[in-house]
Amino acid sequence: MTGASTGMGASAARELARRGFHVLAGVRRDRDADAIRSTGVEPIILDITKPEQVEALAARVAGDPRGLHALVNNAGIQVNAPVEALPMTQWRWVFEVNLFGHVAVTQALLPALLRSGGRVINISSVGGKVAMATYGAYAGAKFALEAVSDSLRREVAPLGVQVVVVEPGGVRTEMATRGIATANDLAARMTPEQHERYGSLVQATNALMASGTASGLTADAAARVVAKAVTTRRPRTRYTIGRDAALVTGLTRMLSDRTLDRVIAANLRRHSPKGTARAYSG
Repeated sequence: MTGASTGMGASAARELARRGFHVLAGVRRDRDADAIRSTGVEPIILDITKPEQVEALAARVAGDPRGLHALVNNAGIQVNAPVEALPMTQWRWVFEVNLFGHVAVTQALLPALLRSGGRVINISSVGGKVAMATYGAYAGAKFALEAVSDSLRREVAPLGVQVVVVEPGGVRTEMATRGIATANDLAARMTPEQHERYGSLVQATNALMASGTASGLTADAAARVVAKAVTTRRPRTRYTIGRDAALVTGLTRMLSDRTLDRVIAANLRRHSPKGTARAYSG
């Protein structure tokens, strides 16, 4: 389980341990390791962007006679800014963490999964199905993760390995709070012209994110869906988490792009600062 320091990852690690699994819980700091260490949960220092730590994880797994049942790729960051205003260093970092890091861990552990007939669980997002304004980098990486998951599933299914995608909507974790803080920091660095174009949009999307998180599922409830994907004998290829995720993914199948644009714009207007509704006209 990567990204197990807090939130859904930590809850899922504990839930799987409660169900009898020995969970290698990837964390980035010693204090996070101390916080999550418990019966059935073994913390592993793991930054998925650092090859030496990924290699150490693979060696730890290879040396365990119990075999590997599942890899849960949960680590991630949320960075929101308009496409024009997000520095290229940030674009590359979002993809490094939210896509390439998952590929690196999957490559490292796939030999063990092939031996055990295990499975890969990729934690995507409702943002892997629809890209809101200011979500270009985050959704771009999640869309890519969905595509990689489809490709991997078709490659390894004949070899006995299952690949499952989990798509959370709003979940009450610290990730959204950190995402809003990052969005505000990036907005503060925009040029005056960019701020004129996008300032109210950033405020609206932040308000929408906060609202969706506050009304979302608890991390423990989300963890039970992840555990289902890990333990179900014949899992579906995709699971959503929360009614909002199920609704949005359903709308993407039923509505045209222009109609979906209008629905999203109307929802943003409900969260926009007064006098700025024109910025979100559909």
